[in-house]
Formats: sequence, C-alpha cells, structure tokens
Amino acid sequence: MTETVHTSETVTLARLPSGVPLTTTVHSYRPAGTDTDGGEATEITDRGAPTLYVQAAQHGREVNGTETLRRFHERLLEEPLSGTIVAVPVANPLTFDRVSYTAPEAFDSVNSNMNRVWPGDADGSLHQRMAATLWEYATQADAIVDLHTGSPDMYPHVVYREGDDRARDLATAFGTDLLLSEEANDDASEEWHRRGFAGKLRVAAAEEDIPAITPELAHSKQIVESAVETGVDGLFNVCRTLELLPGDVIDHDQTVARNHLGKVTTPESGLFRPEPALEVGELISAGTTLGTVFDPATYEPLATATAERAGVLYALTKEATVVEGETLASVALVRESEN
Repeated sequence: MTETVHTSETVTLARLPSGVPLTTTVHSYRPAGTDTDGGEATEITDRGAPTLYVQAAQHGREVNGTETLRRFHERLLEEPLSGTIVAVPVANPLTFDRVSYTAPEAFDSVNSNMNRVWPGDADGSLHQRMAATLWEYATQADAIVDLHTGSPDMYPHVVYREGDDRARDLATAFGTDLLLSEEANDDASEEWHRRGFAGKLRVAAAEEDIPAITPELAHSKQIVESAVETGVDGLFNVCRTLELLPGDVIDHDQTVARNHLGKVTTPESGLFRPEPALEVGELISAGTTLGTVFDPATYEPLATATAERAGVLYALTKEATVVEGETLASVALVRESEN
C-alpha cells in the first residue's frame, strides 16, 4: 500500500490596513516519493496524475465544510493516494472570524461576497486579491469541489453547470439525493446575472475548462454530524471517480432538477408558520400550501405561501420572523433528462 504524504503551508491571501497579513493554510496530499520541495502554488502538483482542489468556508458561517475537510484529512492519511489533493479548509478567514456570510464594508465595500469575484484580481479589492491567490492553486487542478453549507432548512444537494458532462459526473459521484443543474451565462436567467453568479468559483473554473461542483451540505454555525458525514463520503466518492483512490464509486438514487432560483417569497412582513407536515426533499405539486404569514399583534393571517410550480421542495424557512420580499421556500424543477 502506498503511503500518503501530507504537507501544509501558510499562505498570505491579502493584507489588512494595519499591515497585518490575512493568512490561511493550504494542505497538500501526495503519494510517497513525490517531490514536495518548494511550496509555491506553481509547484504543488504532479502532472503525471490527477489533481483535485477542494476548499471550504468561503462564507465563514458555513463551518461543516471545514469540519468535513478535517475528517477527510484523518482518513486520507491512511489511504493509497494516486495523485494530488490540495485542500483549503478556511478559504475566507475574514468572514470565518466574523461567523458571517460576507465581509464588513470597511474591508471590502465593493465586493462583500468572495464567491462573486472569481478568478479574482491581484490588484483589486480585498476579496479579489484573496480569490486571485487561491486561484493559482485551483487552476492547477483537474477538478474542483467548493464545499458550502446552507441553512438548517435546506436539503443537501450539489450544484453543477448544466451541459457540463464532467461536472455532472462529479456531482453524481458526490452522492447527494438531489442534484441541481444550473444554466450559466447566455442561458441563465436575469436573476442569475443580477446576483453576480458569473463570479462564482464553480463558474470561473468552467470557463477554464475545469469541471467544478458546489455541494451544499446544509446547516450553518454548528457542526452537524449528518452534514459532515455526507461531505466526507462525497469527497471519497469523488476521489474514486477521479481514480485518485481505489475502490468503486458508491451509487445512490438521485433526482436531477433544474437550478435553484425557484423561490417563493412573502408579500407581507410578519410571523411565518410553515405547514407542519412538509419536509424538505419531498416532491410537491403546484399550488401546494407552504405556510401562512400572520400579523403577530392582531393574529390576522396576512398571506398564504403557495408553490407556483411542481418540483422538489429543497428549502423551507423555519425562522419565523419574516420581512416582505424575503424567501420562504425554494422549489427545484425536476427534469426527465439533461437534454
């Protein structure tokens, strides 16, 4: 059995106004005998074997991806690796320390969300500089996994670019019950462009012909065993499909649905009571009642939330206090095939 060798390096992503460096740790895993001298991004891969780049915590409150990489690390050291894996458990230390989705305006008033600026800019805003540094590692890879986690109210799923067969294979291998194919660029919706999704790591990677997926493990701010187990199992399955590790890919029954922009929003502010019988992950029909918004002071029902289309209910908020325009639920359109 070939031993897996682990090395790590501290990388400066950017510098804060005080001059304090903003750093993170980049972990590399290779088979025994691989030259590990250097440490620069341009020297981390063995071009004769596949390379996987994995990162977590672009959004600092999404801690289950970071815990996934810790446990992945523990198991990987005992496995016979046949290529290179590069892992960044805290891609955005600034938001991680704030337990936040975005950076404060004082640090980046232009691009508060790091996952809107890829491939980054070495001379740009703080988040652009951070992304540009990590991009040097990501673009050496043959595949990319960008670990994310949603809210406690979200059903685990993997997002991949529609029409990208290699990304679809990675998403399938990761093994969540739900896969979401997302249209991009000219095929995408107005909302996709308005929200700056072209700057996501997964989308930028596709433009460089690197297959990439975004698993959404669900849950934030707390380590949840089921989410972490899904993440670790998913990464090992991806490694097997890339032939980085031996063994068969574990098959799963999966539903493929189109994009994740099928939102149900509230027209009124108040307290939202979701329908108790509903569970995320279930198929619902158009017109299904999702819950009711009440006036907390008068008890008056203000609005009934209903699904406008049939599909997989993959998010249903459990946070009761809602503001008009806020998303209450997301429904993904089930597809018979990719074509």
